[in-house]
Amino acid sequence: MNKKGFASDNNSGVHPYILAAIEDANKYHAIAYGDDDFTKKAKQKFKQHFGTSAEVFFVFNGTAANVLSLKAATRQHNAIICSEFAHINVDECGAPERFTGCKLLICPTKNGKITVDEIEKHLHGTGFQHHAQPKIISVSQPNELGTVYSVNEIKTVAQFAHANNLLLHVDGARLANAAASLNLEFKEFTADCGVDVLSFGGTKNGMMFGEAVIFLNPELYENFMYTRKQAMQLASKMRFIAAQFIAYLNNNKCIETARHSNEMAKLLETKIKEIPQIKITQKVESNAVFALIPPEIYEDLQKEYFFYLWNEKNYEARWMCSFDTTEDDINKFVELIKKMIQTKKY
Repeated sequence: MNKKGFASDNNSGVHPYILAAIEDANKYHAIAYGDDDFTKKAKQKFKQHFGTSAEVFFVFNGTAANVLSLKAATRQHNAIICSEFAHINVDECGAPERFTGCKLLICPTKNGKITVDEIEKHLHGTGFQHHAQPKIISVSQPNELGTVYSVNEIKTVAQFAHANNLLLHVDGARLANAAASLNLEFKEFTADCGVDVLSFGGTKNGMMFGEAVIFLNPELYENFMYTRKQAMQLASKMRFIAAQFIAYLNNNKCIETARHSNEMAKLLETKIKEIPQIKITQKVESNAVFALIPPEIYEDLQKEYFFYLWNEKNYEARWMCSFDTTEDDINKFVELIKKMIQTKKY
């Protein structure tokens, strides 16, 4: 299938500026395992964006970034509080539980965000040896339903966490989309809000591979280099991850590309709202559109433009826009939907 789909921003290709950065890193030999100039420069770039005290470690993928972030902050008798839709709960095949040994405590949510009221329900049995002890709260920014935590919402969760001897982790697989949505620098809605550790992704926004674990709390990263090695996430040719991040963070290039995918999602929302047979179910604040679609058109539409059903029972679709999604892609997709609905005489 040559046509662009709306299934996932993971399905998109690699941005040309990222490919150019990889090619540049390929011209010479470099010291392995992160002792190269590319990795040193990339870490400095992160400090510019997240603060001079930020400590950065590169890994291969987002699941590793999440799991190792959480592992660094917990012991096996601890519990991790997260949304029912959290990637660590739904899409990581039990890896957080297996590799941290921790129990996940789930908060229900209608918009992907978890609140202090829901978190507080899990804070009982402190010091009771029969109960897993909550240690860290994990939120996704943007979250899995495409909505974005405001600065005040992040601060509120962080302050509550610290007041109760808990830590705050952010799954930032699409953090650039949140920055574009909030129109803020990364530091303003992470370090400045009290986030302790975060997973920083780029694969969904034009990178080829590689993620970063960023410690904003200096008490957490001691011995992390050994944890990363034991988890088989130490890249020998680390410069090829680092070079991508240098380009990604340079002149806020990542926010520029993320802003485009956000804008394409807003365009899709606008055009879909013109179709009375389809109902948007979530606020469109990043690059995701959630909508209820007529069951009659689902199979035929998916054959033309691949996408996933978020909820198979009520035919709620999730449509993801990418850095390379165009207005023409949106227009053709929406016109096809209109044509199918008319043909089915819905």
